[in-house]
Amino acid sequence: MEHNDEYYGNMPDVVKVKIEKYEKLAAEGKDPYRQTKFLRTAYARDIKEHFSDNDGKVVSLAGRIMAKRGQGKVAFYDLLDVTDKIQLFCKKDILGDSYEEVLSYDIGDIVGVEGEVFATQRGEISIRVSQMTLLTKSIQVLPEKYHGLKDTDLRYRQRYTDLIMDPEVKDVFIKRTRIISAIREFMDNRGFIEVETPVLSTLAGGASARPFVTHHNTLDIAMYLRIATELNLKRLIVGGFDKVYEIGRVFRNEGMDATHNPEFTSMESYESYTDYNGVMDMVEELFSFLGEKINGSTDVDYQGVSISLKAPYRRARMVDLVTEATGIDFDKITDIEEARKAARSLGIEVEDSWGIGKMIEAAFDSKVEETIVQPTFVTDHPTEISPLAKKCSYDQRYTERFEIFIAGHEYGNAFSELNDPFDQRDRFLAQMEAKAKGDDEAHPYDADFINALEVGLPPTGGLGIGIDRLVMLLTDQPTIRDVILFPTMKPLDQPKAENKAKPAEGAVEAPVVEEKIDFSNVVIEPLFADQVDFETFSKSDFRAVKVLGCEAVHKSKKLLKFTLDDGSGVNRTILSGIHAYYEPEELIGKTCIAITNLPPKTMMGIDSCGMLISAVHHEGDEEKLHLLMVDPHIPAGAKLY
Repeated sequence: MEHNDEYYGNMPDVVKVKIEKYEKLAAEGKDPYRQTKFLRTAYARDIKEHFSDNDGKVVSLAGRIMAKRGQGKVAFYDLLDVTDKIQLFCKKDILGDSYEEVLSYDIGDIVGVEGEVFATQRGEISIRVSQMTLLTKSIQVLPEKYHGLKDTDLRYRQRYTDLIMDPEVKDVFIKRTRIISAIREFMDNRGFIEVETPVLSTLAGGASARPFVTHHNTLDIAMYLRIATELNLKRLIVGGFDKVYEIGRVFRNEGMDATHNPEFTSMESYESYTDYNGVMDMVEELFSFLGEKINGSTDVDYQGVSISLKAPYRRARMVDLVTEATGIDFDKITDIEEARKAARSLGIEVEDSWGIGKMIEAAFDSKVEETIVQPTFVTDHPTEISPLAKKCSYDQRYTERFEIFIAGHEYGNAFSELNDPFDQRDRFLAQMEAKAKGDDEAHPYDADFINALEVGLPPTGGLGIGIDRLVMLLTDQPTIRDVILFPTMKPLDQPKAENKAKPAEGAVEAPVVEEKIDFSNVVIEPLFADQVDFETFSKSDFRAVKVLGCEAVHKSKKLLKFTLDDGSGVNRTILSGIHAYYEPEELIGKTCIAITNLPPKTMMGIDSCGMLISAVHHEGDEEKLHLLMVDPHIPAGAKLY
């Protein structure tokens, strides 16, 4: 086989040896990649769990070699199949001429074996191998078995390796499948019909979120990946279905953090002739059922906290929970300026377009949400933030809507569905006004949905549950990426120019062309004419800081939360409103400049201790911002003079 020198020359020696072994086998007519199938009669776990029935039986099984011991006349291999690991006993007297070839197989290779089940003198259940066939040659090197794949970023990018090295990771995803199956079992048993609705739509409706946009070439129109399945499912209730649900992927072009991924799995259900109280009863039963079905108990441990999923759950209005936590009763405030003053006293950045309902939500997010541990239905959300829910009969400012919170996170959202076409039209128009004022997440006007409501939607209770967070809870996983097989990741940076292979002798190297940047249309803010006195300037402590972590602040479109190493030995938190310019992933590991001795400022319930320095300019009507990042050789805490 001919080798590309640049590709082959940069390989580790151990990989080169593996390739040479493969080439030798191929030259002998034993190319493992030409194997098409292998007949299995047994699996490792069944053999071990039912040894008394299998002892002395000849079986065939297949899997990956995970360990090798011995090089003389006897060798022991550990074989990992889809169920478990089992020891292979390979003896020269039994394998004959093929023994030397078997010894050449490497950790990571996939083999098929045939042999007799027995127990060694030490009592380890094993296979006395009579024949071993190489089915796939593994060229790459697996991580060292005792340490596994510790690089978190690499674990998510190379999930296939993560699954091989850590059986607990595979167990999480097997349990995820069981959870989804159990949800289907529960819903089917209650008479719901599972349906499928389009992923692509001409309108992004059913929730308040920023969509992903694509283009339909044949129709030559813009289309959106769905941000919810809600509106189509309610159309089915209009059409005469009594109870429907859908489990599927949903896409929201928003921030990423421990509980948010741009694509996620939801279960939405709609039941005619019930309201949000009936849906609450169903959710209590569902969560209790899942606890028993998956973990054998309604008590679950999540990140060191004991959670009881046993019904009943607490039910409390959002505005009342805010009053409990802050002492401010927004329910009694009717003046918008008084409400703004009250919200700002809680450290909330109030936007001009907000009404009192939006401020109640912001106060809940910053002061209440993280304090909820046991399952709690947070009910009667403000009408302003609930464009698809029916208003409460006792007060038109609120809606028959709830969210269920557990361990500081939301797990479900439900309404008594709005079926008044006149009210729905007015709310869509209000959402359009909010969009005109800059709210990217405002709901679009959906004329066909209004038409469906005019045909007639019966009283209906609707529910949406985030499957990924539910899996996190039931498998005790700290982040959403640990329960999504292939989470969204930014592509790795291309190699730097200095790391590229040197040109071959006699080749002409392309000249280095310095990037030319056009600043002719750039407008910068005029320089300060007044001088700052030295005493004031000298009190600002400018330091180099390393970005240890960065995530979007929940329910904020602008804020990023930075965890920084400032050289003091204690991590520093700084919030910065630059999410429009950067995604959190791309900033991790960077070295930035911050003022570190400013008084703490509370934003969205989080204390921000300092300020990251950015450079701002305008190009035409567009404002551009660049976070000031410096040479990574500068250590954390280095002071700027």
